Amino acid sequence: MRVSTTDLQNAFGKYLLLVQKEDVIIDKNGKSVAKLVKYSEPDYHLVHEGGLSYRANSKISLEEYMVLIESSDQRYELIDGVVYLLASPSFTHQVVISEIAAHFYAYFKGKPCRSLTAPLDVRLFGYATKFEEDPNVVQPDIVIICDEDKVNEYGRYEGTPSLIVEVLSPTTKGKDLAIKLQLYMKSGVSEYWIVDPQGKSVIQYIFTLERDIDHTQVVYIDGTIESAVFDGLKIRLSEIL
Repeated sequence: MRVSTTDLQNAFGKYLLLVQKEDVIIDKNGKSVAKLVKYSEPDYHLVHEGGLSYRANSKISLEEYMVLIESSDQRYELIDGVVYLLASPSFTHQVVISEIAAHFYAYFKGKPCRSLTAPLDVRLFGYATKFEEDPNVVQPDIVIICDEDKVNEYGRYEGTPSLIVEVLSPTTKGKDLAIKLQLYMKSGVSEYWIVDPQGKSVIQYIFTLERDIDHTQVVYIDGTIESAVFDGLKIRLSEIL
């Protein structure tokens, strides 16, 4: 498509939309002077949710990751040097999160622990002694933290969550069931729930102080999931799924 500089100035927004489909050549006084092309975020270090594989060819440093997130309005996670571009959640996904969050809010109200939902950067560092030695940044769907003193001056949490909840979607299933499971376990998280809206079930993992799996169970739609960490915290699955 070719347009004049006058047309471009008068309807710049329109041509920004059209450039998503084809390049726009800009003419001035009958000569081509510029070209407007679609911009794509560089993804040579990214793994897009929804891909067939979560393997990446190269890893990225914490410094590179910080440059990436500060120059983009997209949401990302960093796990073991691999950057994951987060897809937009579905309506069902958000409804399930809201239902669980409502139960958590009622339970934790007036208690020292706090229930928070994404987006929130949670900085984990596996078996390392500090974040910089093994930097991992995730945005769990729901996280329970009991150590608010671990929120730094930039509003980033670098503590150890007591309970993490991830709600599965077709694009995040592999990461939540495998990659995040390993990360949460080795980072000292006490309990991990994986909610499956499609399968109408919740997988519950309870980890030991030695950062191994102590117990796991699957709770189905007619059952009730009960936290092993927080006494009296239990939810009937029929109320959230």
